[in-house]
Amino acid sequence: MADSGLLKVTSRVTVQDTVYEQLRRALMWGSFAPAQAITISSLATEFGTSHMPVREALRRLAAENGLEIGHNGSARVPAVSRERLDDLCQARIALEGLATELAAAHMTDEDIDRSEALAREHDETGKAGDVYGMLRKNQAFHFGIYEASRSEVLPQHIEMLWLRFGPYMRMLTNYVEKEFDKGVVYPFSSYHFRIVAALRERNGALAREMMVGDILATQSHLRDMSPELR
Repeated sequence: MADSGLLKVTSRVTVQDTVYEQLRRALMWGSFAPAQAITISSLATEFGTSHMPVREALRRLAAENGLEIGHNGSARVPAVSRERLDDLCQARIALEGLATELAAAHMTDEDIDRSEALAREHDETGKAGDVYGMLRKNQAFHFGIYEASRSEVLPQHIEMLWLRFGPYMRMLTNYVEKEFDKGVVYPFSSYHFRIVAALRERNGALAREMMVGDILATQSHLRDMSPELR
């Protein structure tokens, strides 16, 4: 498991929810490989809990299509495919584009300043070769905008899409890590700065267009780097 960030759980009151939230976040960040088997016992050991909260967390994540549960009760990360990638990106474009356009009408100058700071931090962590730090800043940037849409529904559905996108993020981070080792740094933040500029203009249509461009760029990178996704 690559930099999963899973921590020991000590609170008995919130143990089930804590296991679920940590595991869900790890899946979204691509901490698990596509088609990777996940055992209850190994997770229970890592969390420092009994099997029960882990089993419940896996059940909840399977209900959200973040995991697949086999007939024998074993869990695994969904496999990747070109069809699934395109389907997820199509849904992300629709929901994240709409959320961004709505956010442009509601974000304050302080909100936009915060988004710009996150875009800079995302860029800096990328240039420093910190792949997982870059992932976290990327998620914070995106969801800061989506939550500003003032929609109760959109951020929840977008989170579920990101959960299902986790295996592709793992593929992307593995590739980027190798490129960083070669001294190659891609301009992953370029669309972020364009989104911020559109938000400052309160131009919702342009902000939506730039967000769609960001998603399409990720989709294109994934297709180019993996034969199975072409």
